[in-house]
Amino acid sequence: MSAVEQRSDPVEDYLTALETALHGPVRAKARLLEEVRDGLTDAVAEFTGRGMSHDRAAERALRDFGTMEDLVASCQRELTIAQARHTSRSIVITAPFLIACWFLVRNAGDAQDWALPWTAQLMALYLAGTAVVAALLAAGALAATGTLARWLPTPEELPRMVGWTGTTASISIAVATLALATASVLATNWPLIALACSLAATSHGVMAKSVRVCRQVARLPIMEPAAPGPR
Repeated sequence: MSAVEQRSDPVEDYLTALETALHGPVRAKARLLEEVRDGLTDAVAEFTGRGMSHDRAAERALRDFGTMEDLVASCQRELTIAQARHTSRSIVITAPFLIACWFLVRNAGDAQDWALPWTAQLMALYLAGTAVVAALLAAGALAATGTLARWLPTPEELPRMVGWTGTTASISIAVATLALATASVLATNWPLIALACSLAATSHGVMAKSVRVCRQVARLPIMEPAAPGPR
C-alpha cells in the first residue's frame, strides 16, 4: 500500500474524534455531525478553489472551526437538551400505561381475596400518582425546551431534573412491578393483575435506558450560547 493510500483525511479524523466525544440521541447526534461535515466540506472546497492543496485547505478549515474542546462543549449542549426532550417524551408516553395499571388492579378484587387486591390497589394507585407527577414535570420540560425556548433561556439544571425525575419514576415502577408480580400469583383474579404487571414492566423498559443516558449527559460540560455582540 502506498503512502498516499495510507494517508488519512484530516476532516474525517476530526469528525471521528467528534463523534466519539459527543453523547446523546442517535438521530440528533447524526444530524449534528452531518451539519459539521457539510460545513467543513464547504470550507475545504472554498479554500481549494483559491488554489490551496487539499491538506492545507483542510487544515485551514479545521482551524477556522475552532478547537475540538470548544466545539464538543457547544455541540454537547444541543445534544444534552435533545436527550432531555427524548427522556421527557418517554415519560409522557409511559404515563398512560401506569394509569392503566391502576384501572386494571382496581377492578381485579373480589370478596374472597380482598386483602391482596387491596395491597395491589395501593401499589397501583402509587404508580398512577407517580405517573401523573412525572408526566407533568416532563411536559413542563418539553415546553421549556420547545416553544418557550424561543423567548426564555433553557434552565441549566433542566436536563439533570429530567434525569432524576425519570430515575425516581423508573425505580418506583420496578418495585411496583415486583409487587404486582407477587400479587398476580396469590390473587384469585390474577389475569388482570398479571396484565397490570406486564404494563408496568413495559413502561419500565421504555423509560429506563433513556433515563440512564439523560443522567450521564447531564453531567457533561457544555458551553452556553454566546450573547449577541454589538453590531
